[in-house]
Amino acid sequence: MNEDILQQAIAAPQNVGEMTDADAVGTVGSPDCGDMVRLWIKYKERDGQKVIDKASFQSFGCQTAIAVASMATQMILGKTREEALHMKADELSAPLGPLPPMKIHCGQMVEGALKAALEAEQGNRGSEPQSFGTLENQTSTAPTLHDALSAADKKAGKIKIIPIGS
Repeated sequence: MNEDILQQAIAAPQNVGEMTDADAVGTVGSPDCGDMVRLWIKYKERDGQKVIDKASFQSFGCQTAIAVASMATQMILGKTREEALHMKADELSAPLGPLPPMKIHCGQMVEGALKAALEAEQGNRGSEPQSFGTLENQTSTAPTLHDALSAADKKAGKIKIIPIGS
């Protein structure tokens, strides 16, 4: 893994936060490690094609998941839905260099969130990576990531959210 790029992505992640006017939202979580990624996508028309104009994310997860999500939101800009759907975890995490085996799931989660958003945008209930116990795909009117986690906690009983401060 390229430690310099990783540290830079962790210190100043790009495109963090909710996007209220998103065209699509996807959420993926891993009950095994507690990580969760939500990805928002906004399109624009360019040369007669609908391309990704903006992307943002929220993550409850390790630094590697945050870094991969940050890189991915930059990499998908200007791509069509179909081009973004073909991107795999290793491609989304490539700027960081090869991930250690115990961190490969971070790239897979980001890929799953991207696919969930792209499939939700089309009204499909798609196939995110099975191993992540994914949450239901969300639409652009989706609740916050905290709301999604709270719903998952009630539904699955596997995620516990403890608010810090008030």
